[in-house]
Amino acid sequence: MTGGTMPQYPHDVGPYEIRPAEHRHLDGARSVMLDTFYRDFGHGYRPDWHRDVVDLDGTYLAPEQHALFVATKGDEVVGTTAVRAGGPKSPPHPGFLAQRYPDDTTAQLFRVYVRPEHRRCGLARALVGLAIDFVTQQPHYQALYLHTDPRVDGAESFWRSLATPIHDPRDGGDDIYQTVHFEITLPGRPR
Repeated sequence: MTGGTMPQYPHDVGPYEIRPAEHRHLDGARSVMLDTFYRDFGHGYRPDWHRDVVDLDGTYLAPEQHALFVATKGDEVVGTTAVRAGGPKSPPHPGFLAQRYPDDTTAQLFRVYVRPEHRRCGLARALVGLAIDFVTQQPHYQALYLHTDPRVDGAESFWRSLATPIHDPRDGGDDIYQTVHFEITLPGRPR
């Protein structure tokens, strides 16, 4: 890890542990992600959008600037959050967002999912907190970007409680996916 030391893990949230993923967590994390694609999003696995899920190790554990965090209850993975280098791609996202969030200085949050029966326990907030800590420790990151589908129950209100909206296509934009884009302020980084 460059740029400082990471806090000690795991963190306890009630009966749950919140921690960086290890190899033993990958099958459980993949299951949470795939179940979310099918159950919550209704479109299932899409190779063009979800290729990282096939290779969680190579995408999140191997690169030093990437990370995967999990919430576990006993041996079961019940929640995930991931960080990857790179900003939004245009297309499908508006070009001005790709310019505002260049790949070399932007971290992006992905796969912030919690199984339905474990929601409302503070897990997503705790997982995102670890992701923010991780990104803050990486000196080359100047921004933490994410996007969400406001049609997913609770997603937009959750992100509005943690992040600043940057672009909402419902305000007259042309994003056919209805994706709302956010930035999380990084401590000590000017924007």
